[in-house]
Amino acid sequence: MSGDQEKERLSGEVIRSDTSAPVLPTVNPATEKPEPPKINIHPSLYVISWITLSSSVILFNKWILDTALFHFPIILTTWHLSFATLMTQILARTTHLLDGRKTVKMTGRIYLRAIVPIGLFFSLSLICGNLTYLYLSVAFIQMLKATMPVATLLASWGIGTQKPNLRVLFNVSFIVLGVIIASIGEIKFVLVGFLFQVGGIVFESIRLVMVERLLSSSEFKMDPLVSLYYFAPVCAIMNGIVSLIFEVPNLRMEDVYHVGLITLFANGCIAFMLNVSVVFLIGKTSSLVLTLCGILKDILLVFASIIIFGTHVSGLQFFGYSIALAGLMYHRFGAEGIKGFFSEGRRRWAEYGAKHPAMRKLIVIAGVMLAIVIILGGLAPTVGYNPQDAASAGKDLYNSIIGDKGTGQVTDAKKGS
Repeated sequence: MSGDQEKERLSGEVIRSDTSAPVLPTVNPATEKPEPPKINIHPSLYVISWITLSSSVILFNKWILDTALFHFPIILTTWHLSFATLMTQILARTTHLLDGRKTVKMTGRIYLRAIVPIGLFFSLSLICGNLTYLYLSVAFIQMLKATMPVATLLASWGIGTQKPNLRVLFNVSFIVLGVIIASIGEIKFVLVGFLFQVGGIVFESIRLVMVERLLSSSEFKMDPLVSLYYFAPVCAIMNGIVSLIFEVPNLRMEDVYHVGLITLFANGCIAFMLNVSVVFLIGKTSSLVLTLCGILKDILLVFASIIIFGTHVSGLQFFGYSIALAGLMYHRFGAEGIKGFFSEGRRRWAEYGAKHPAMRKLIVIAGVMLAIVIILGGLAPTVGYNPQDAASAGKDLYNSIIGDKGTGQVTDAKKGS
């Protein structure tokens, strides 16, 4: 009995003589493979992309409607919404960017009662906003848009989503005061354009309040891209009907070819990319960063309008817009929030200067030079330019130089004779 046990014990300890034979792995090699590193994009890239795209859409629309003489703003808006409808349908079927729509309990009844009314005000705001580009400068339009929080606040009180608060009304009154001063200082003030912009702000504020009330339910949480997926089709239809009545009868193919099909396609792409960038900006940062980026974007657009389109902005306008921006910052963040932003900004600026002193000096010098150019450009008198006068002045200068040389040559010849 003991011999059998000894055999069993030894049989388990037999050492393999053939070491070249394959050995089954005890661990799955696939589990040991390291995961590929994820692409880490700095949030500042999303901020820069959104500001660039948002500014580009506004400047692009202004150029098409005003400089390129395509005076069909409703058709342009219809094209944007039709392009957005097509692209959201493609993205919904090919990517995961619109997977959020699967959590929205959307029915035909809800679409008619909630989405269609919001789409109506969205269409009206877009129509009025694009019509404004035919009459006012980009700089003045951005100054008027500073009153959007005031209009949204009043709309929320009127619809009943918020209770009236006199203290808040007093705070936002500085925004209105600054915009009024800026409007008085506007050199090329056009009442029709001003009324269109006011109408666009009113319609947009009502739309924002209605969207806020819709999204207050957990069943209708939507990011901006999913919202565009639902709103773009109905808005495209509404704007298309309006354009058929007011603009299509006057549209000629020469107007389209004058702008260029490629230009219109690029315009639609940039407008849609802006909506996509908003999703990534909010997802990678926060709504607070979006608010700060919006304020910075408006300021940059004022200066871009001065540089690109040669818009003349008076000192009174700068003063009024500064008051409006200060009131807007105080309304959004409060005194403590503004102090926190400034202290954090000073700390980061000091850290950047310690790491990159040469680049910091370069930024300061460039900022001072830009400020001098803007100030001198605003204080310089406006002089009308007439090409014929310039040409005649050039000819007079040329004749005087050639005449003097010719006279000298003739005199020398006479002396020689």
